[in-house]
Order: sequence, then structure tokens, then C-alpha cells
Amino acid sequence: MPESIRTIAFFKQIGSRMSYKQHHDDRGFTLLELLVVIAILGLLIGLVAPAALRQLGNARTSVAKQSIERIASVLDMYKLDVGSYPSSDQNLRALVERPTDVPNWSGPYVKGSVPVDPWNHPYVYRNPSVRSGHEFDLCSEGPSGTGGDQEICNQ
Repeated sequence: MPESIRTIAFFKQIGSRMSYKQHHDDRGFTLLELLVVIAILGLLIGLVAPAALRQLGNARTSVAKQSIERIASVLDMYKLDVGSYPSSDQNLRALVERPTDVPNWSGPYVKGSVPVDPWNHPYVYRNPSVRSGHEFDLCSEGPSGTGGDQEICNQ
């Protein structure tokens, strides 16, 4: 048999083997392969989810601190217009609606309704402050809404 015919026959034989293998590879994934993938995904979720939730909690605390400082600045603008901070009875509502006994009110000082903290609890506002060195208290009672050691207040 001449050399060129042997070469052609050899490549035909390889081609037929390759097409035979292709038909068997189209069957899909085995149960074991699927279980391994599910186990790997479960491990990844188990490792990543707690860290992501911790970051979410830290982010809310950071947002609460920034919001308290921003609202304190708005209260300073209120004081410039009116001459004093809102009373505890007037609360933060004085930033949204004109109190009845305040003639120089130039608000609303915030858009929408009375601001709430990142956990959707109302801020605690006290004037005069119960802490020394502060004119007023503006606090978030934290994730639980009960305060205590989770309370975040103006500086």
C-alpha cells in the first residue's frame, strides 16, 4: 500500500473515533458531578454569607453616625433662623412642619417626613441634653431599637 493511502486511512480512523467519542460526551452531567458542584457552592455560601452580613451591619452603623451629624447640622441651621433648638416636645417634627409658637421658621429644613435611622426606628431627640457638654441629644437606639450599649449619639 502506498504511503499516501496509509496516511489517509489513518486520519479516517482517527476521525471516526473522534466522532464516536463526541456522541458519548453529549449525555450531560453525572449525579456525582452535580453533587460536587452543589457541595462547593454550599461551602462558598457558608463562608461568604456571614462576612457579608457583618459588613451590612457595619455599614448601617456608619450610615447612622453620618445621618446624625447631618441632622445635627440641619438643627444648627434651624437655630440660626429661630434662635434656639427645637424643644423635646417639638422634636424633629419642627424640621418638617412649622411649630405653632415659632415666628421665624424658614423650613422645611428636610425633605419628606421626619428622618428615621437605618433600622427604620425614629431618632431620639432631647433638648436640653442629658449628657454634659452638649446642647441637645440626637441618638439612634441601634439595631434593636432599645438603646443601651448600641446607642449612637451626636458628638
